[in-house]
Amino acid sequence: MPENHDLEELTIARFHEGVRAGRLTSRELTQWYLDRIAAHNVDGAGINAVVSVNPSALAEAEARDAAFSASGQLTGPLHGVPVLVKDQAETAGIPTSFGSAAFAEYVPEADARVVELLRDAGAVILAKTAMCDFAAGWFSSSSRTGHTLNAYDPTRDSGGSSAGTGAGVSVDFGLVGVGEDTGGSIRIPASFNNIYGLRVTTGLISRAGFSPLVHFQDTPGPMARTVDDLAALLEVMVGYDPTDEYTAVAATEASVGGYTAALATAPPLSHWRIGVLETAFGDADDARAVNEVVRAAIGAVQNAGATIVEGLRIEDLPGWISDTSVYVRQSRSDLNRFIGSRPGPVSSFDELTESGTFDPLNDLIPAIAEGPAEVEGDAEVTRLRLNQEHFRRLLRTLFAQAGADLIVYPTVQVPAPTHEGLRAGEYTALTFPTNTVIASQAGFPAISIPVGFTPDGLAVGLEVLGTPFTERRLLQFAAALAPVVDARRAPVLG
Repeated sequence: MPENHDLEELTIARFHEGVRAGRLTSRELTQWYLDRIAAHNVDGAGINAVVSVNPSALAEAEARDAAFSASGQLTGPLHGVPVLVKDQAETAGIPTSFGSAAFAEYVPEADARVVELLRDAGAVILAKTAMCDFAAGWFSSSSRTGHTLNAYDPTRDSGGSSAGTGAGVSVDFGLVGVGEDTGGSIRIPASFNNIYGLRVTTGLISRAGFSPLVHFQDTPGPMARTVDDLAALLEVMVGYDPTDEYTAVAATEASVGGYTAALATAPPLSHWRIGVLETAFGDADDARAVNEVVRAAIGAVQNAGATIVEGLRIEDLPGWISDTSVYVRQSRSDLNRFIGSRPGPVSSFDELTESGTFDPLNDLIPAIAEGPAEVEGDAEVTRLRLNQEHFRRLLRTLFAQAGADLIVYPTVQVPAPTHEGLRAGEYTALTFPTNTVIASQAGFPAISIPVGFTPDGLAVGLEVLGTPFTERRLLQFAAALAPVVDARRAPVLG
């Protein structure tokens, strides 16, 4: 087994170099991650990022090694790569709880489509990661697992709802990870845990086998420690799935795919024209440290030659966010339909909420339970979805008027909250100052890029917003930024 320092912060490219050179096998790497999870998930640092380990992980890794030994060829672009998968995705033979204690013993018979694609690409499904109940929140509060710790401060939250993937990838519980994003559930934990997280244009990645929250905003997505690994993971996740009609766009858009190749041709920062959305910066006391880190990153981009268009504004941005927020009107219907289609312990979301089987800090759950049982013909849902169309047009106009390639702002206006503060009601789901909802409620893609730390050592992310189907552009900008703002810092586990 290679020394720890050879495996910490490992990338896909370095792993495959080791495989080809005979220095490393998938089984060795998988065992290293399993040992690290055993040492620090519940014991040790107590990160609490992993819900369950795949009992067949080592066998899967050995199968990849055997295939390579027989042919001398990698079994796919993710050959032997141990992947963490959010427990929102169904996995055949591995418990899938959707963050709910009620589903702790639910074992699906089939994989989510994304999991199928990972296996086809040669990946090893290593473990399932923690999330809040049915992804209904910004934090890690889960009736299944409790809180997931922030990778850099055990008193603080990892962010949600892809809490376990965010913290798990950051602390080296796996090489890369899969999250899911409805309003920011990939980008918030990416920001809080100093990794990259990408929300794609809805429809590029199949949602089949993922529990929903708002079906027309939901999308799985990649999370990784490097841009290259983010692109490599995305490459195998996108594509048309006949069981998910939204993925028709993946078969008809010319810009789909080619993400890894696009990094090789990323223009230098002097090529870019970047708009700064001033109204997305917070003005509260705890926002100042975040603002300083983000503005320093923007300054570095400008010093590297990019054109910065300052002063972009969306008047009454909080009003726009409120008037395009559909969670409390849409989610009850979507969850009832999903749970009712599964042979689980309850037959509906209503039955789950009536039993009180959810973490009490997930205040969005009771709010969702008050929504309509069926949204067809609901006047308020219609109004909110029409407002989303207006919001899309407003953002496109902002891009056009600024002549901007991309628009930037803090991923979240404040640092990761403390668990004590969350228990005291410091934030609620509908008042938490996350900017991730801008992209989600407009249907735009966005990436959270690690850009530094506050004086207290808390990670800060820069969100970069693109127009629909500009994932290549987002990745190229992230690649160009990486050497200029080298902010990735491996956490130290106690």
